[in-house]
Amino acid sequence: MANTRKTQSSVLSPVFTSYAEFAQALYQTGILSDPWFDGNERFRLEGIRLTSDTLRQLAKTAERVAYLHQELVEILLEHPELVAEFYHLTPCQQAMWETSGGEWHGMARADLFLCEDGRVLCCELNSDTPSGQPEAVVLNQLLHNHNGQPEDPNAGFAARFLEMLQESHAKRTDQPLAQVGIIYPTELTEDLGMMTLFRRWLEAAGIQVVVGSPFNLHRTADRLEILGVPVDLVVRHYKTDWWGERLPVWADQAEFPDPDPLYGPLKTLLKAELDGVVTVVNPFGAVVTQNKFSLAFFWEEIARFSPRSARWIRKHIPETYRMTTVPLELLRAERERWVLKSDYGCEGAETVVGPFVSDEIWHKSLDMAFPEHFVVQRFFHVKPDAAGWLPNFGVFVLGGSTAGFFTRLSPKSTGYDAVTVPTFVANSSADR
Repeated sequence: MANTRKTQSSVLSPVFTSYAEFAQALYQTGILSDPWFDGNERFRLEGIRLTSDTLRQLAKTAERVAYLHQELVEILLEHPELVAEFYHLTPCQQAMWETSGGEWHGMARADLFLCEDGRVLCCELNSDTPSGQPEAVVLNQLLHNHNGQPEDPNAGFAARFLEMLQESHAKRTDQPLAQVGIIYPTELTEDLGMMTLFRRWLEAAGIQVVVGSPFNLHRTADRLEILGVPVDLVVRHYKTDWWGERLPVWADQAEFPDPDPLYGPLKTLLKAELDGVVTVVNPFGAVVTQNKFSLAFFWEEIARFSPRSARWIRKHIPETYRMTTVPLELLRAERERWVLKSDYGCEGAETVVGPFVSDEIWHKSLDMAFPEHFVVQRFFHVKPDAAGWLPNFGVFVLGGSTAGFFTRLSPKSTGYDAVTVPTFVANSSADR
C-alpha cells in the first residue's frame, strides 16, 4: 500500500486539465498570484519525486551546512579580529554583528545540487531572508492529487515554522508568544505571498500579527511597536545589507538611489533586542553567515575547523576563495572552471557563471568587479534529470533541522528561465 500523507487541502485539490485551470486555482489561494513570468509559465504541474534515500541525503547535507556555519560563527566569536581581517564589514554591518552576540539562525535555505560525480554540493546557504516557502508549501498542496497523492515532505512546514519561532522566543522570556511583527520591504510585491502565508500560519495559532516596513518601528519605554501595535517577536524579512550601507560592486554600476543606512530603524531594533524587549528572527548575525566570504572562509581557513567539519567542507562546499586571493590571469584563462559571486548578491547581475558566458563577458566581468566584494567558486557539473533540466533543491532548515523542500529546474545553473515544481517523495517502486 502506498505510504501517502493527506491533508485537508490535498483531499480537495483537483486534477487539472490545463495550465490555465491551474493558474486560476493558484490565484484563488490568495498567496501565489504570479503563475507567469515574462510571459512564460513559472511552474510545472508534474512534480519531481525523490526517493526516500535521496531525500534523507539532501536533508543530512543541509543540516551539515547549517552546522558548518554555526562552527564558523563560534570561531569568529573566539577570534573577533578575524571579522575585520577577513570580511571588512561596513560600520553598520559591524554593529549588526556585534549586537547579535553570534545569534544568526532561525530559518535558512540551503541550495543543493546532486552532481554527476555523485556528490551533493551546496553553492550557498541563504540564512538572511530565505524565500520560496509559499512555492514549496502551496504547490505541493495544490498539486497533490494531480500527482497521484504521493507523500508530501512539506506537510509539516507550518508546524515547524511555529515551533521555531516559539523556541526562539523562549530563549529570551518565559512569557507566551502572543504578538508577532513581520518587517519586510513593502515596496516589493513579490514578497506579499510569503507575508500572507506567515500571517495565516500565525493567526491560525492564535497569535496576533502586524506587518510593516522598518520605518514603522517605534520604541516605547518597555516595548517595541510596529504601526502602534506592541510585538514580542519580529520576523525580519528585510535583508541585512539593505539595513546598512549599500555599496556598488561593479565599476560601471550606478550608485544606489538610497545608499544610506537605515540609521533610525536599525538603531531602534538593535537597541530593543539588546534590551531584551523583543526577539528578532532571523537574528542580525546573519550579516556574516549570508556574506559569501563565509564560503571562502571555509576553504581559506579550513585548518581552524574541527576534523569532522573539515571533511564536510571538502565534501559539500565547492572550492571558494576571495577574489583578491586568486591571480586575475588565472581567472581569465580558466573561465570554464569558475563562478563569480558578489558578497551579498543574488543570482542575476551579481553572479556570473564562467561556462555559461562568452570570453568577452567573462573578461569584462573580471575587469568591472571590485575584487574586495567578490568570491570565486569552483564550477561543478549538476546531474540533469531525464529531460535535461538541472535541479536545484532548496532545503529549508529551521532551528537546525530540515523542514521542507523547494525545487527549481533550470537549463542553466544560475536559475535563468527556471520553472518551480512541487517536490514529493516516491512512495512505491512505480513512482521511481
